[in-house]
Amino acid sequence: MPENKGLVLVVEDERNIADLQRRYLAREGFGVHVETAGDTALAAVRRMRPVAVVLDIALPGMDGMEVCRRLREEGDWTPVLFVTARDEVMDRILGLELGADDYLTKPFSPQELVARVKSLLRRAAGPQSDPVRRVGRLALDTGRRTLRVDDRPVDLTTTEFNLLAFLLHHPGQVFTREQLLAQVWGYAGYRDTRVMDVYVSQLRAKLGDASPIRTVRGVGYSATDTTR
Repeated sequence: MPENKGLVLVVEDERNIADLQRRYLAREGFGVHVETAGDTALAAVRRMRPVAVVLDIALPGMDGMEVCRRLREEGDWTPVLFVTARDEVMDRILGLELGADDYLTKPFSPQELVARVKSLLRRAAGPQSDPVRRVGRLALDTGRRTLRVDDRPVDLTTTEFNLLAFLLHHPGQVFTREQLLAQVWGYAGYRDTRVMDVYVSQLRAKLGDASPIRTVRGVGYSATDTTR
């Protein structure tokens, strides 16, 4: 059997889909626990401390978006992959704004689900040996995965942190939205590259006038080269 890679919490009220997710994740060495409702899922995250949550949005009672919102309000930044039958842009944006790290629309292949969970965990781990990087008023510690602005801690989601870290480690370079999705999310070809605008907007809101991210009209984004 493959080495256990940690526990993934699957929150899905359709048994056949949950069983499929469980089977493919287990093949890759993950422990899997399944919950079928939002309130029990929230309790399970608190109790089991999974490495990632695969979270259906349409759940009985408390829906997946509310589960994610409550986790983030509590300061729990466990990587969350939303799984849903909804394919509206505004639904995806709302999920990202609530702090989800990725979004998978049904129907999907179980292999893609596993790939996305692995990608979330790689991003959450990040590079462990990089020193603290200081850019302007920012101090980014990729080992401890912390950010301070003017010595004040700033909480970032997993994807926000990785996006900022990537840009700061390539100062002055301009990247398209698709390139950033490939580098930060670990895969390319996402249909709606404008979701990157959501992450940039969230980062700018949290960093205020200390934000080093600039928009290059018609191309994408870059970080100003103000390393010290």
